[in-house]
Amino acid sequence: MLDIVIEARQAIISPGFSVKRILPFQLRRMVGPFIFMDHGGPIDVPATTNLDVLPHPHIGLSTVSYLFSGNVTHRDSLGVEQLIKPGEVNWMNAGKGIAHSERFEDPAMRAGGLEMIQTWVALPEKDEESDPSFKNYASEELPIFTDKGVWMRLIAGDAFGLSSRVKTSSPLFYLHVVLEQGARFGLPKEHSERGTYIVKGSVEVNGITYGEGKLLVFTKGVDPLIIARENATLMMLGGEHLGERYIWWNFVSSRKERIEQAKEDWLQGRILLPPTDNEVFIPLPQDRSKPAGGPPPGALS
Repeated sequence: MLDIVIEARQAIISPGFSVKRILPFQLRRMVGPFIFMDHGGPIDVPATTNLDVLPHPHIGLSTVSYLFSGNVTHRDSLGVEQLIKPGEVNWMNAGKGIAHSERFEDPAMRAGGLEMIQTWVALPEKDEESDPSFKNYASEELPIFTDKGVWMRLIAGDAFGLSSRVKTSSPLFYLHVVLEQGARFGLPKEHSERGTYIVKGSVEVNGITYGEGKLLVFTKGVDPLIIARENATLMMLGGEHLGERYIWWNFVSSRKERIEQAKEDWLQGRILLPPTDNEVFIPLPQDRSKPAGGPPPGALS
């Protein structure tokens, strides 16, 4: 029933700001088109701590920022400046290249006021060189489902007969689910690759209890029953397999040579900085290793 259980690892994304990194994982790089997943917060650091993520580049993917609490200011190469608030969907299509920053400008967030999830969705080959774009979707634009002990928001894609208006490039689903203790829930059957990340609380699957910080990835075709052993918050995600992808730093592509080009483009300033946040940026890492890629062991076909 379970293909793999992935335990979140600590990662540092800026000085003073550590996150739980879930994807990619050595034995499982992707779940459907989702190739990256970070869980940041709840933050509890001194007010003087700088959490900002300076301008940095992306290619070949869409970033999806989703907040449980707090706020973050997004600025990008297109000139977009967007204050991201809880429950909204902020979908940035990097395509052939974009740079953006994430600034945490509210001091109150340094005392447990910020918690967020960021995922990256790999683009189909035909869209890897598309023009970059950014779209903010207000929380009231997203479908909500409630039942006894269950609250669910469809962030993107299609699931349980609902469709989100968030524009995507491939078949997928992305859900924010809150379960009361004892509530029972499942996974959408219409997608071949599916997983659920436990943000808070614990759930039981097939007689085994799993706690927060774990991503449960299910085998194709199963219909698991998820039981909340205590009040639980889950992020469910997945979709259809896109094929082999390579990932290096912030770059994703179906071609190794395209990632090498992206490295050089950032070094040479060919990926523009945000016009309202262009005084400093994150330099290309010194590690010149080749991009990781290839179908991970145990991947669904």
